[in-house]
Amino acid sequence: MSSILTNTSAMVALQTLKQVNTNLGKTQSEISTGKTVASARDNSAVWAISKVMESDVKGFKGISESLSLGESTVAVARNASETVTELLTQIKGKVVSAQEENVDREKIQTDIVALRDQINSVVNAAQFNGLNLVKGTEDVNVLSSLDRSSDGTVSAANITVARQDLTGTAGSYGNGDTLAGNITSSAAAIDSTGASNDLQLTFAGTDADDLTLNVNGTTFTQAFDTDAATTVAALRDQINQAGLTGISASAAGGQLDLANTNSFDNFEVSWDTNGANTIAVTNNGNSDDDVGATGGAGSATLVYRAEEVELSTSAVVNEGDSYRISVNGTNYDYVAGKSETMEDVARGLKTAVDGGGETGVSTRVVQDDTSGAWKVLVDYDGSDADAGATMTLADAGQQGGTASGGLFGLDNIDVTSDAGAAAALENVETLIQNSIDSAAAFGSAEGRIETQSNFVSTLVDSLKSGIGTLVDANLEETSARLQALQVQQQLATQSLSIANQAPQNILSLFR
Repeated sequence: MSSILTNTSAMVALQTLKQVNTNLGKTQSEISTGKTVASARDNSAVWAISKVMESDVKGFKGISESLSLGESTVAVARNASETVTELLTQIKGKVVSAQEENVDREKIQTDIVALRDQINSVVNAAQFNGLNLVKGTEDVNVLSSLDRSSDGTVSAANITVARQDLTGTAGSYGNGDTLAGNITSSAAAIDSTGASNDLQLTFAGTDADDLTLNVNGTTFTQAFDTDAATTVAALRDQINQAGLTGISASAAGGQLDLANTNSFDNFEVSWDTNGANTIAVTNNGNSDDDVGATGGAGSATLVYRAEEVELSTSAVVNEGDSYRISVNGTNYDYVAGKSETMEDVARGLKTAVDGGGETGVSTRVVQDDTSGAWKVLVDYDGSDADAGATMTLADAGQQGGTASGGLFGLDNIDVTSDAGAAAALENVETLIQNSIDSAAAFGSAEGRIETQSNFVSTLVDSLKSGIGTLVDANLEETSARLQALQVQQQLATQSLSIANQAPQNILSLFR
């Protein structure tokens, strides 16, 4: 049926043209914006995902800047640590030169002071944007990542860079809980005569066999008299006449006392009565001496003159733990920093005592072969006229102090005396090791930051690529579709024109 009121063909043609125009407009929008999903209307789910990823890209760009800043800051600290190591190595060379007695130690000391001042200058200047990683103990966090969980929660991740204090500050002794159980002195006084660490051998028996006594490789032979006191007196005379360095003997009835005035050297003593006679051993020295059982043959250790300050093998060292050695009434302190051990404490205490300038006092750090305990050996040679033959020795420990600097003791290096030159040689090795450890720690942190920075850069590229895959238009495909839609538009327009001519055909029925 034909009608001049309702043109169904024109309506169909018009709808087709509208659809073609809509598709053509969308295609032209993709070409102009380059995106297949330009707004939430195009595809709300994909658009939402792309926007979350775009926000992450923006965040990671900020992280990249943070990593660059952190890497530069750590690089400055590493360079400073390496420079300090080189300067300390030069100081070591000066200290070694000062070991000779026929050199001008005053001039050497002047050079050491100049190098020390340069180290202080380097440490103070080693800052980047006001942040100095070679002063203080507080860790520094460098923003390194944004971690998004499956539920959408976002959290920041950091790379922690530990400060490495390369100052020479002494710190401050704590006033917290006691740590007295972590540090123990072997005696209340250091006896320059060696009597407090003597080795006592008590002789008994009536057989006339010859006995042999070996002291530090020198053998003494003596007939065992029925009177033990006579035997002991004869041995005493032989030992004293032998001129063994630092070793002396005394007699009291049937007891022979051997004293060692060598600062840090132990000596082995062995004996054999070659018969039924016996020698009983009493040792007033350190409890870990190798003491033989009572009998006709045995051995023992004649210990060094120095007294021991032993540190715990089980205690954990925390920042601010303060330890003290008191010599002749003067306190010498070391306050531990982060991640330090009892070895660090021992070496710090040695440095403190060495820097005190006590006349006749020398120190050494050793580790016990059996227990593994670190010990500070403190010796006194009796040369202080005011102190006399002995100096008091005490110890203490408390929590809650302010840590000593990693170059603690640098300011006290003084090679103008024999004792100062000897002490400086071991102490400067500790300082060099501290600066090497600092440079290594900064180098490790710098490498990690650099690796993370490279990863973040690659991650940003991957995120951008993923966003492009979601929302970017395929222009080759879009171009081909545009051509097709333009043809469809022309055909739809022609079809609509033909459909609009249908009512004109009805007029022919009325001619």
